Formats: sequence, C-alpha cells, structure tokens
Amino acid sequence: MQDIKWNEDMALGVPAMDTAHHALLDQFARLEAMPDEQLGEAFLALVATVERDFREEEDMMEQIGYPGLSTHREQHARVLSGLHHAEPYAGGADLRPVRAALALLPQWFLLHQSTMDMALAAALDVAAQAGEPGARAGQELRP
Repeated sequence: MQDIKWNEDMALGVPAMDTAHHALLDQFARLEAMPDEQLGEAFLALVATVERDFREEEDMMEQIGYPGLSTHREQHARVLSGLHHAEPYAGGADLRPVRAALALLPQWFLLHQSTMDMALAAALDVAAQAGEPGARAGQELRP
C-alpha cells in the first residue's frame, strides 16, 4: 500500500469532508501496519466507516440537487463492492484479499478526492453562497 499522509493541500474547504478524508487516510495507515491477528476486525470497521462516509457525502449531494450524484454514487458503489468481496476473508487465515483491497484504496482515494470530491466541494460552495437549503450540510462537522 502506498503510504499517503494527509496534508493541508488535500483540503477541499468542506470541513465535514476534510475531516472524514483525514481520518480515512489515518485509518489506511493503521491497517497497513496492523498484524494479521488484528486486521480482520479492523478491516470490517474500515468498511463500516467507508459506508458511513459515502452515505454522508451522498446525503449532501441530494440536499443540493447535485447533478453528478449518479456518477459519484456509482464510484462509491464500485469501491464498496470491492471491499465487500474481501470481507469474507477478514475472519480467515488467508488475508491476501483484504491486503490487496487495502493496497488499492489509497490510489483510488487520491483520484476520487481530486476529481469527484473536488467537484462536489465546489458545488457545495456555490450552493452555500446562493443560500440554497441544505448547502450548509457540507460545512458542518459531524458529531
């Protein structure tokens, strides 16, 4: 897995997304260094985190009527499908599928964040400036 660390150049200016992205990169790094005995459970926790983060992003897109919602949602679904295919191995002795999934995530994240999420951040900013209902959702930190 490529070791990618959060830096301020990655910030999109949407606190909820920036906080989630920072935490996700930290989680990737922890899992990469984790011994096999702990990896299965931690991988399942990562999948739950990714599901929650994707759901929150998609909620933001729905709230502002984001035109790229279906394409963005499709990318999320593809990643989740890959993670769910590795899940059955999380409790087994052969963790190669889990480690393979983890190895692919950082590069996917960088591409997704710098394209799809950047476009969403710009749309949230425009919607907030226009005073559209729901546009502030991306500006708030989750509890």
